[in-house]
Order: sequence, then structure tokens, then C-alpha cells
Amino acid sequence: MRKIANFTLFFGEQDALSNWHRCQFAYHDVNFTSVEQFMMFSKAKLFGDEAAAEAILAARHPKDQKAIGRGVKGFDLAAWEAKRESIVYVGCREKFAQNPGLRSLLLATAPTELVEASPYDRIWGVGLGERDPLILDKANWRGTNLLGVTLMKVRDTLSG
Repeated sequence: MRKIANFTLFFGEQDALSNWHRCQFAYHDVNFTSVEQFMMFSKAKLFGDEAAAEAILAARHPKDQKAIGRGVKGFDLAAWEAKRESIVYVGCREKFAQNPGLRSLLLATAPTELVEASPYDRIWGVGLGERDPLILDKANWRGTNLLGVTLMKVRDTLSG
């Protein structure tokens, strides 16, 4: 995580704001090791792919969880787009609410804008790396920063 100007940039599983960051939390009596696992599990459940859901829970690394999630049977892009942000909101909310140290870290980012500085992801991130000077001007962003936006909503929820 790196604060620069009015932004807090984050990326990668070592970064506590990342969906790949390892942490323990539970939701409806299911235990998760990352928000990525929660998201991919929820995706599998949304489309009724129980085998994928179980495989995602058994997978140890977020990379493997994501790979299984990409192969969910019955996947429908429009249905996923309608639900993905609310799913990730719940996962992030639970991650930070159930881990006091992570909660404090998230709250300490206020009032900056949270930015997933992923050069690879144009949906959840901005499509630019944290060291790319273009990232400091939102007009240059190549992605929608859905994760940053979602984390700011969680930050607002947990600060109140």
C-alpha cells in the first residue's frame, strides 16, 4: 500500500487491501481464507455449480481459487455483472469487520481514494501499476477500479 497525493494505491497478495491477501473470516458458517476465495465460492453458488464451490473451498491459493472460478458451469456474464459488486462488498465487509487489525488499517486510509493499482485488471483495478506516473490522473485510468470503490463503501460502513 502506498499513499500518494489523495490516493492510496494497493496491489498484490501481500497488500492487506488486496482480495488475495490471506486472512480468516466466516460468512454463514463457511470459513474463508481470502476475499478472492469468498468471491469465487459465491460465483459458483450463484450459478449452482456445487462441485466448483467445494473445489474453491479446498484450494489453498487465491490463484487456484480464481482459476476454478473462471470455469464455473452455467456462468452468465450479465447475471455475474449484476451481482459481483454486492458479493465483493459482503466479502470485504466481513474480512475487515472480523479482523480488527485489518479494520484499523482500512479506516486509516480515510479520506484518500482507494485504487487497485493492477496493471492487469481493468475491471476491479485501473489497468495501471502503482509506479506508473499516469495513475495519478484519473483520466488516464484504463479500468473501472471496482475494488477500490467497494473498499471505500466498506470503509464508510465500518467507520460509522
